[in-house]
Amino acid sequence: MNMNMKQKVLRVLYFCINLFHMFIFNFLTCWKTNTKTKSLNQTQTFSLPSPLPPLGQGQGFASGVINLGEIEVCKVTTFEFVWGSNDTVDKKKAVAFFKPVEIPDGFHVLGHYCQPCYQPFRSFLLVAREVEMCSSARTSICNKLPALMNPLDYTLLWCYDAGSKEISTGSCYCWLPQPPVGYKALGYLVTNDPNKPELVEMSCVRADLTDKCEPYQLILDVGSVISEFPIRVWNLRPLDRGMLGKGVSVGTFFCSTYWNKREELPVWCLKNFNTALPAMPSLDQINALIEHYGPTVLFHPKEVYLPSSVNWFFTNGAQLYRKGVSTAEAIDATGSNLPGGGTNDGEFWIDLPSDDRRDFVKHGDLTSAKLYVHVKPALSGTFTDIAMWVFCPFNGPSTLKFGVFSIPFSKVGEHVGDWEHFTLRICNFNGELWSIYFSQHSKGKWVDAYDLEYIDGNKAIVYSSKSGHASYPHPGTYIQGSSKLGIGIRNDCSGSSLRVDSSIHYEVVAAEYLGDVVKVPQWLQFMREWGPKIVYDSKNEVDKLINALPFLKLFKKLPVELYGEQGPTGPKQKNNWIGDERW
Repeated sequence: MNMNMKQKVLRVLYFCINLFHMFIFNFLTCWKTNTKTKSLNQTQTFSLPSPLPPLGQGQGFASGVINLGEIEVCKVTTFEFVWGSNDTVDKKKAVAFFKPVEIPDGFHVLGHYCQPCYQPFRSFLLVAREVEMCSSARTSICNKLPALMNPLDYTLLWCYDAGSKEISTGSCYCWLPQPPVGYKALGYLVTNDPNKPELVEMSCVRADLTDKCEPYQLILDVGSVISEFPIRVWNLRPLDRGMLGKGVSVGTFFCSTYWNKREELPVWCLKNFNTALPAMPSLDQINALIEHYGPTVLFHPKEVYLPSSVNWFFTNGAQLYRKGVSTAEAIDATGSNLPGGGTNDGEFWIDLPSDDRRDFVKHGDLTSAKLYVHVKPALSGTFTDIAMWVFCPFNGPSTLKFGVFSIPFSKVGEHVGDWEHFTLRICNFNGELWSIYFSQHSKGKWVDAYDLEYIDGNKAIVYSSKSGHASYPHPGTYIQGSSKLGIGIRNDCSGSSLRVDSSIHYEVVAAEYLGDVVKVPQWLQFMREWGPKIVYDSKNEVDKLINALPFLKLFKKLPVELYGEQGPTGPKQKNNWIGDERW
């Protein structure tokens, strides 16, 4: 090798070494952000398109403060940025930590807040204060410890500079409070300097006023200067959820360096002992919320199996069958002759008319369609869930997507009677729409309000998939199966003139917490199936398709519903009627 060639090689090596050093430097500093510098999304605060609606009078709904028994909580609205990762590396992995400020008099911080940087800033974090009890009520609790107490100390759980000989200001330091005996910590404090926070900066809660929670939605998974010191951060939610659940989410997070799922978490959530649920809306307020937030349901332009009202379905010939009886009974317009209560024991079922109206009824009647509303407490009355159910007389056949190919079935996926729903979650502190749950066959997804499409003011759009009527937040093709492999059942969503405005066309059919205020229709008490069970001829269509494909394991990626046709049970038989949505 001559001298010129050696010099060229050395220059290239020198350039590569410098490039490598630059990469290492950027990698090690990407998680260190000056507390005065915020990314664009951290300074963008989300707000709904229109002002919140006038909600009238009714208990403590949208009053800003919720009574949980011995303590009251309110939602913090002002925050100070503490530390954030550099989101120029990967916006989906960057997060920011915030501390609540301008705390109302008498309230105490329970922990700090964390969220991904790619989301507009929209916090949910509670602060708490002890309730001043009247003398008679205090007599029963006078021997108890105070509801709130400051921690005894803090333990440094993690810092970005872990393992480094230099401890610097401007890094991230995550502190776990050490509660007094008989108390629980509900969150962590995050600072940008190595000095321990003051003990008065936060409070712990008496153990009997707390409940267990669980981590979900991993939002941060990073190392530090030394790879042996990683950190993971999750959102938290109560274990005891659903309509009867007592767990109250505080809005704090869980972080750990090495967490075993069998270990008990060091942080807890609150427990609501106020059975009156004073922050739940009145019936007038429910109507105001629906009229303000009620989404418009858009059906696919090629949809032929449209919704109808339940009354239209009954009036146009729906029949009630009983096991062992060959003749059917006509169902009256209100469903008053349907058997109520019991379980889905197969003794009764509903079917389409057996005469020439059968095909007509299959296609529904959009002009009569309405949303049937179930209102229930969520997160122990700190939120309200407005579940909106839509009924379609018939669920159409499925279409298989296999890579770039789509193969329509002629029968597979069909069934009589189709109940689908979506759920609005309303914050009871201020009456704001927080998120919408989109039910998608056997599962679903919560979508935050910032990621919804709006059609009129604060009214979102719900896209109903062609033939199957699953709910989605945006148009497109969604795969029920393996989206990575592109194998599964197609759920096609698109806007069209076929629509139902739930803010106008709705009926409140249940709100158990209001007692007898809402009249429950008889058809809602029908616990059996809204369609007959029909087993296909040895699943011919599916078997023929599988045999024609080059590998036999494809069927494992297809939904089990393809085996046969079976009508669903009504809304009240679904596990989310009392329980939380599946997410």
